[in-house]
Amino acid sequence: MRAMETQSTEANSSTATPAEQGAPTVAGGRRPSVALLDYGSGNIRSAQRAIERAGAEVTVTNDPKTVLNADGLLVPGVGAFASCMTGLRKVQGARLIGERLAGGRPVLGICVGMQILFEHGVEFADGAHGSSEIEGAGEWPGTVRRLDAKILPHMGWNTVDTDPAGSQMFDGLPADERFYFVHSYGVQEWELHTDGRTRAPLVHWAQHEDCRFVAAVENGPLWATQFHPEKSGDAGAHLLRNWVKTL
Repeated sequence: MRAMETQSTEANSSTATPAEQGAPTVAGGRRPSVALLDYGSGNIRSAQRAIERAGAEVTVTNDPKTVLNADGLLVPGVGAFASCMTGLRKVQGARLIGERLAGGRPVLGICVGMQILFEHGVEFADGAHGSSEIEGAGEWPGTVRRLDAKILPHMGWNTVDTDPAGSQMFDGLPADERFYFVHSYGVQEWELHTDGRTRAPLVHWAQHEDCRFVAAVENGPLWATQFHPEKSGDAGAHLLRNWVKTL
């Protein structure tokens, strides 16, 4: 179902406890639970550590009951769109994401974990043999395409065009904060239009050379980032704490 319309070095991590960081608790005083979806994609352990430091209890799993019952679901992703979708289908990931969102349960996608939330991805087999279109999870309309840039991958630190004053994701961060990117593909056109019927998502952009692409989205319970917050130092840690606070 469609979402509600409404490699540098590893970053230095804080050694403060969740309580010292002001991490939230849920009913009964326990820390929020996060299911980190294990579907064969890359950055599982670094994402797990980052979410734990943000104040959540993390379970790496693809068990449907655990995924559906957790306070939050984190969908990581590294590599090719096609291989990530193959792994996601094997664990019924698209269905689980859709069921969570239908109930207003938070989901966060990171890097290719953001890309697979769109309807399609177009990938080139190589430089000379055409391309193929792969079906995504379809929570948002739109297509993930190769960035129109001379130097790829887009790798390193970059700013995100955002207004922290209107954003839960970037709340407490300066407007010129930098985050760590490593990707060659992205969404270069936002296609979901609510026409004022419901609250429009907050769409945040970044630019590599002359190519603008979607860097992050806040859409009710569905958040996603093209950059890696778990590799983005203090700024990424702050963003992840902002997400955990919503659980």
